[in-house]
Amino acid sequence: MLQQITKGIRVTVASRYHGTVFHNKITRHAFAYHIAIENQGKNAVQLLTRHWKVQEALDPNSIVSGEGIVGKKPVLQPGETHTYSSNCYLCSPVGLMKGIFMMINFSTTEKFEVAVPPIQLSAPFILN
Repeated sequence: MLQQITKGIRVTVASRYHGTVFHNKITRHAFAYHIAIENQGKNAVQLLTRHWKVQEALDPNSIVSGEGIVGKKPVLQPGETHTYSSNCYLCSPVGLMKGIFMMINFSTTEKFEVAVPPIQLSAPFILN
């Protein structure tokens, strides 16, 4: 697990390989990733958007951006943690996800970016 703190928001990530699947008429390597977002600051914040850059060896880089995370825009009071899991499908058995969350501080109305630690996506057989 990796973690990073930006402006009082700690983001912890972990990933897991789930084998191959047939996705969009192509055999792909399936990865699940789990993210915990903890508000270590003094003000309530809300996650507004996400922006991912997915890199892999056998396919061009892709960009994934959108509102919230898995259909939610969580509000985190000081000391609260929001966790979620999602999936990523790659052509190759190794890749990397880099990203940011755009958040807003309710007390100051400041929007700010929170860095997400790079998520390593590696099939166990690649590491041997």
